[in-house]
Amino acid sequence: MEASGAISLQLGVNALCALKLRLPLGLPTPSSDPPGGGETYLSRAWTTSPSVPGRVVASVRRLHQLRATMQWAGSMMSRLRSCLQALPSALRRSLSSAQDVLRRTPLYDFHLAHGGKMVAFAGWNLPVQYRDSHVDSHLHTRRHCSLFDVSHMLQTKIFGHDRVKLMESLVVGDIAELKPNQGTLSLFTNEAGGILDDLIVTNTSEGHLYVVSNAGCWEKDLTLMQVSSTAWHRGRAAPGEGPTAAQVLQAGVADDLRKLPFMTSAVMEVFGVSGCRVTRCGYTGEDGVEISVLAAEAVRLATALLENPEVKLAGLAARDSLRLEAGLCLYGNDIDEHTTPVEGSLSWTLGNRRRAAMDFPGASVIVPQLKGKVQRRRVGLMCEGAPVRAHNPILSTEGTVLGAVTSGCPSPCLRKNVAMGYVPYEYSRPGTLLLVEVRRKQQMAMVSKMPFVPTNYYTLK
Repeated sequence: MEASGAISLQLGVNALCALKLRLPLGLPTPSSDPPGGGETYLSRAWTTSPSVPGRVVASVRRLHQLRATMQWAGSMMSRLRSCLQALPSALRRSLSSAQDVLRRTPLYDFHLAHGGKMVAFAGWNLPVQYRDSHVDSHLHTRRHCSLFDVSHMLQTKIFGHDRVKLMESLVVGDIAELKPNQGTLSLFTNEAGGILDDLIVTNTSEGHLYVVSNAGCWEKDLTLMQVSSTAWHRGRAAPGEGPTAAQVLQAGVADDLRKLPFMTSAVMEVFGVSGCRVTRCGYTGEDGVEISVLAAEAVRLATALLENPEVKLAGLAARDSLRLEAGLCLYGNDIDEHTTPVEGSLSWTLGNRRRAAMDFPGASVIVPQLKGKVQRRRVGLMCEGAPVRAHNPILSTEGTVLGAVTSGCPSPCLRKNVAMGYVPYEYSRPGTLLLVEVRRKQQMAMVSKMPFVPTNYYTLK
């Protein structure tokens, strides 16, 4: 197992423990005497009243005891009140820290140094944008080249003679047909046909499967793949999401990237960093590469890539609008375990051999959907009016609620509002007019083909 670049912070838990330890300090125990001690106090009472009759002396003594005890109790209540007033804010800070503990990628400090605005995403602390605006980053990616940090994603190596058999017992794709260093997008499914996650599986020439899946499904995916698999963490950057990506990377590698088409990978030295796995793929619809690199070398590699003026850093905001323009799904928003591949318009991920054999989880549900009509389909929408967001209702032109938007945003390239969501099959034909409700107002929408913006994946001529 290689050195991990992920840092799991436990500061919130430690702070809470320290708070518990600090609370007793300075507080009296139940058996504590009033200040000065009981014997000393009684001695003072006796010496201040030497000639008073015994019964009166006893009464005075009890009065002094009561007064001193009340003073002591008042002092203790004041101190306790101060502690109680301080406790909620300290406890809130500790609990907030405990709840907000986020993992950091190997590039965390690098992001901060370059003006990254950090946010929580799938349990990780990641940049949503940098000094440039979201729209500027988006357009720069479409025209030039952007560098994204994707090292939060789960990377797994699966070894063993039956590794292909293992993977095909979990996914819908034809893994056995993959050539050396060829990859494919596939789906983990359950017996009900629902999508547990989407992932990329590469059949490496080094004798193992290389699997990349979503950070939000980290534990679930590891549980699925736990037999004969090894998970590890490496830095992972995508300097390529853009038309000049290959040109940027070619300056730092000896391999000819013209021989590396879409969804293939190779291990090579990149800008002096050896052992990098370079995969030609991406999440924006543009030509691009993703580089898996040892965590300790991630900053060095990112720094080298940024020396090229074509390259700028981009964050989650640009990544989301770019993938939406490309018609690509975000797991948990557009697809989930209650969505089948056919409903999600992802039938193309089903291998022909696998369809015929019906030997993947949920095949008895999914395969019949290929031959008939499903109740609903994921569609693209071009919308008028205010920007459309997830959960906005989709209605027929008669006002009947048909479904809901799963992703939506203004398209920086098209200067129109784009979205995707689910509607009944009979409303899924491109050109169908619908309504979308935004802030209780209905506005026109039209079912559109996806991608909204043409993709530019690199394939061999």
